[in-house]
Amino acid sequence: MNLNIRSIFLMSQAVGRLSMIPRRSGRIINIASVAGLSGSMDLKAIAYHTSKGAVVNYTRALAGEWGPYGITVNALAPGMFPSKMTKGTIQQVGVDALAKGAPLGRIGDDDDLKGAALLFASAAGKHITGQILAVDGGVSAVHSH
Repeated sequence: MNLNIRSIFLMSQAVGRLSMIPRRSGRIINIASVAGLSGSMDLKAIAYHTSKGAVVNYTRALAGEWGPYGITVNALAPGMFPSKMTKGTIQQVGVDALAKGAPLGRIGDDDDLKGAALLFASAAGKHITGQILAVDGGVSAVHSH
């Protein structure tokens, strides 16, 4: 909870108060997860799912609150990507098995979040706020978690 939601809350409040609100302009891009879009029967992951669900709703609430200041607030919701956190799962289950559950037939790589982040950060996203973009190869479109 400290890493996934408290840190986002404290950082956005500080940056908003000191810079974005006075300038009446800004872009906030939070990192949620597809795990925050639904519940899970995996009790070992309940804190993770809960904290990422909080990021989803914090993003939406802050977008509503700070929209009048010209600030957009959105979130990326990655699916399975190689990371320190997923290393054990990838080793145990295997990339091929994880990729089979995705309509695109693969897990994420280093390039897959760049375009979505650029959209939210640039003028191309100036009329997008309060949105959560799943970057998961289509997994959230065809499976419930």
